[in-house]
Amino acid sequence: MMGRMMQMPLLISSLLTHAERHAGDTEVVSKRVEGDLHRTTWAGVAQRSRQLAQALARLGCEPGQRVGTLAWNGHRHLEIYYGTSGSGLVCHTINPRLFPEQIAWIVQDAADAVLCFDLSFLPLVEKLAPSLTTVRHLVLMTDREHMPAASTLPGLLCYEELLAAEDGRYHWPDLDENTASSICYTSGTTGHPKGAVYSHRSSVLHAYAAALPDAMNCASQDVILPVVPMFHVNAWGIPYAAALVGAKLVLPGPHLDGKSLYELFEGERVSFSAGVPTVWLGLITYMKAQGLKFSHFRRTVIGGSACPPAMMKTLQEDFGVEVIHAWGMTELSPLGTLSKLKSKHLTLPAEARQRLLEKQGRVIYGIDMAIIDDDGVSLPWDGKSSGNLVVRGGWVIERYLGSQASPLVSVDGQPGWFPTGDVATIDADGFMQITDRSKDVIKSGGEWISSIDLENVAMAHPAVHEAAVIAARHPKWDERPLLVVVRKPGASLSREDMLAFYEGRIAKWQIPDDVVFVEEIPHTATGKIQKLKLREQFRGHALPTG
Repeated sequence: MMGRMMQMPLLISSLLTHAERHAGDTEVVSKRVEGDLHRTTWAGVAQRSRQLAQALARLGCEPGQRVGTLAWNGHRHLEIYYGTSGSGLVCHTINPRLFPEQIAWIVQDAADAVLCFDLSFLPLVEKLAPSLTTVRHLVLMTDREHMPAASTLPGLLCYEELLAAEDGRYHWPDLDENTASSICYTSGTTGHPKGAVYSHRSSVLHAYAAALPDAMNCASQDVILPVVPMFHVNAWGIPYAAALVGAKLVLPGPHLDGKSLYELFEGERVSFSAGVPTVWLGLITYMKAQGLKFSHFRRTVIGGSACPPAMMKTLQEDFGVEVIHAWGMTELSPLGTLSKLKSKHLTLPAEARQRLLEKQGRVIYGIDMAIIDDDGVSLPWDGKSSGNLVVRGGWVIERYLGSQASPLVSVDGQPGWFPTGDVATIDADGFMQITDRSKDVIKSGGEWISSIDLENVAMAHPAVHEAAVIAARHPKWDERPLLVVVRKPGASLSREDMLAFYEGRIAKWQIPDDVVFVEEIPHTATGKIQKLKLREQFRGHALPTG
């Protein structure tokens, strides 16, 4: 017997329709590239998204074609999110922080037919345009007043003029919910990035899950500011989750320095945000220097890379902000786990609760995970056994764009699991903790050392601004840990003082063999520490042998 229920496909357009009908007067605020603070509503976003869908159709775009973006977090980028996917096109967000050659390769690999970009990226697009052979239309995301007087780009279109020519009387088409909705490329540091193609179904399910109490806990009363860029895994699904719950959305544009963020947080009464550790580091540094506190900001999701416990403690104890530690990947749309306690943990001593919250957390419904050995045999969830982390779920990719081969592996003979490349433990309550990336684990004399554990200890030192640990060659032990440190401005810290700080905090044999001090640690385009570059930089480093 079959159910007798309506067949309503899960479509991204339904999120916007819901927000327009039931939270139409709720604000969407943007700090624009032009310098002003723009205000609209969900109803305004919906109207202009329909106008954009009409404009793209007038340009000859057909369902399935890709529309690329090089843009910051702003209302126009949000309109492109919905206007493209909602009309059957595919929204392709491109990370402008990548090398120009990588950007050009990504545009070509995705076969983008249209490229929309903010004023900030006009020089970049002018440089790349001759190599973008698939792109038929270039759209500058601004108004006529800010269009360049002269440009090397022939036929450059003005975003606001395109929309002004349309009336918005447009009905979102009924699409198969498995239709491609967007493409995000991985930020791998070796080889070409790979495209993860999301569907309407996967994106809506992800938005539902993101808003759950044990995830981001989004509600209509929230004021949400995604610091994570909209070009980084669709801002972790926040532009969709905010529409789903009808929350006020604040978009910071390119202004991600501590001062600009703090003023926007306070001025718009932001209650919830999300971003990578490097952004919070800048905000914390600014606020401490100015002696500032938050008035309304109460919780944040931190992911992208492991949040140092010292940073989590500072946000919670000094600024009253709940930190929700999260883990995910581009291939997971990206949410996989979040650090939310179960009721049984609420009576634990504070230190025990904190240790749990410092882990990457538990899966939300829609994702399953396992840890396996190199033969695909599952390992116990005892919080000690460390293995290769694999996942599966309704918003996990099955294969990459353009690839005939699937990366999926089997667990205990059961196929269909995605190998994340992370090494992790899982405890009896399902709390997962990343111990390292498989390529970053240090193997010393046959024993594994977690670079993340060593980095967390270093970050707790009051004179350390940032730290990274890599493997250095050792004549006896094969590999030993090398600690790379950026001191805080004006701070004094010696190699001996840094190594002494590890005493009693970690097993003696795991203490780094040496410390090097640098002015800056390289990061990837998504804010992660670029250990590949560090390994190349210190490949010939001679460790002390005494």
